Amino acid sequence: MMQGAAPLPRLSFAAGGVTRGQRLLPEEVAVALTFNGTTQAVMMATPADLVDFAYGFALTEGIATPDQIASLDIVRHPKGVEVQVWLTPDAGARLAARRRTMTGPVGCGLCGIDSLDQALRDMAPVPPTSFSMTPDQIMAAIAALPGAQPLHDATRAVHAAGFWADGLRATREDAGRHNALDKLAGHLIRQPRIPGAIVMTSRVSIDLMQKVAVLGLPMLIAVSAPTAQAVTLAEACGITLIALARPDRFEVFTHSDRITETADVA
Repeated sequence: MMQGAAPLPRLSFAAGGVTRGQRLLPEEVAVALTFNGTTQAVMMATPADLVDFAYGFALTEGIATPDQIASLDIVRHPKGVEVQVWLTPDAGARLAARRRTMTGPVGCGLCGIDSLDQALRDMAPVPPTSFSMTPDQIMAAIAALPGAQPLHDATRAVHAAGFWADGLRATREDAGRHNALDKLAGHLIRQPRIPGAIVMTSRVSIDLMQKVAVLGLPMLIAVSAPTAQAVTLAEACGITLIALARPDRFEVFTHSDRITETADVA
């Protein structure tokens, strides 16, 4: 059985009649991300690539960098999965101080956020790079993404985030688009760092843009439209934002200078 999916019975209605059978559907389970014994967030997520998920969430939510994670354990419970992350002393002390500033629970999609200032936190510009892509490469990147989505092929119900650097080098999938990007981030930050583009199957919200900025990558390509706030952040952070991308067209919202006739991946 494919990891992260389960077969369920269903009735299929068509012009020829009704048939019984099964359909493979993506799983959503409660994944508790705990740091130094305290729960930081509980996410409904596809239970695959959870080590990548924890590393990526820790980085993109400003909790810890990979070198500040001392150990990690995955504990499965009847009602979900607990990912236990233990931090180095300096990162643990910083997180404890951050928790002491919390004034109450939050009810939005930004997990682990203590205040409105955190939700709309200032982001540093991405590092200077000569990375660029040609229009043909951008369309090739979005065309390549469906071929690297085995869970979506089986279920037709999950998002994907991919990394393109002169080819599609890695993808991660999840029922949640934020989770897919965090899983990809967790993989990328434990590999040799090279410039490239994030490619996603979703719309672009400001929190996705924040995650790309934390990764320090210069380009995001998405199949759906961005929010106005995401465009504003991309402009401020020096990120090329490409959206409404298809194998034969795309729209550019910020920093179009990285779209050139000759690509440079340096």
